[in-house]
Amino acid sequence: MGRIVLDQVSKSFGEVEVIPPLDLTIEDGEFTVFVGPSGCGKSTLLRLIAGLEDSSGGHIRIDGADATNVPPAKRGLAMVFQSYALYPHMSVRKNIAFPLRMAKLDQVEIDRRVDGAAAVLNLGDYLDRRPGQLSGGQRQRVAIGRAIVREPAAFLFDEPLSNLDAALRVGMRLEISELHKRLQTTMVYVTHDQVEAMTMADKIVVLHAGRVEQVGSPLELYRAPRNTFVAGFIGSPKMNLLEGPEAAKHNARTIGTRPEHIAISETDGEWAGTVGVSEHLGSDTFFHVKCDAFPEPLTVRASGEMTVGYGAKVFLTPDPAHLHRFDEQGLRLE
Repeated sequence: MGRIVLDQVSKSFGEVEVIPPLDLTIEDGEFTVFVGPSGCGKSTLLRLIAGLEDSSGGHIRIDGADATNVPPAKRGLAMVFQSYALYPHMSVRKNIAFPLRMAKLDQVEIDRRVDGAAAVLNLGDYLDRRPGQLSGGQRQRVAIGRAIVREPAAFLFDEPLSNLDAALRVGMRLEISELHKRLQTTMVYVTHDQVEAMTMADKIVVLHAGRVEQVGSPLELYRAPRNTFVAGFIGSPKMNLLEGPEAAKHNARTIGTRPEHIAISETDGEWAGTVGVSEHLGSDTFFHVKCDAFPEPLTVRASGEMTVGYGAKVFLTPDPAHLHRFDEQGLRLE
């Protein structure tokens, strides 16, 4: 079991309130991702759940029991940090087994758990090596293995991939997602990378200045962002947010259209513009188009086969079926 409920949980450092009172439920077996810009409170919220920070108010319940004042070691949670925090003089086997030895489990049980974790993480051939003999991705797997052997109610990940290069990040992202499918254990994952959030999560919690802006599945947030902050944060490239006369035509303060929902033509269309920088990714090309109607360039996603040169005159037409409208407060209009 691993159901976590936050009831009016808040955190202040002196007079500074970094997390106003919030409510949040993470269901048993769910992969929940906290995402938001730097300083939004996502790591602080994770540390409150772990017990590494004391809450200033509210209650934290784990599987129905009030864990608000329970020490971290007794909450039944396992945390994986950004830094691997491995002991360089110990073998992989001993690193993974370390928390079990501290808990004074018998050797037979320790060996069973370590061998099981090594099998899940494909570390069987590396158990006798030391961390210095491993790649970054392998060291991160050892850190995860050390969490797995504790058989926790939930795993807490604090930006575990940020020290890896791009290729390893993609590989580890897939491995952690696969691990969740196999273990079916609650996972709470913190990242500033919305691509990680979109590809890994069952449920995304978007945070901004300590407040929960929206909670939902990746596609729910992508298709129906609650406000302009979520609209501009979720999606890569981000949604084009437009104000002025064009927005007023749709009875909105702001309209939003995603890059893939804008047609680009060299002959006709709704908005005339000039092509600036183009990003060719092979399967796709992203054109950054300056239109007279808007102060900022619009990003348009097109087929990788399309070639339009810098400075070319083009016309853009948004898909009305995928136009998002927001009011004066930035809230979504239906």
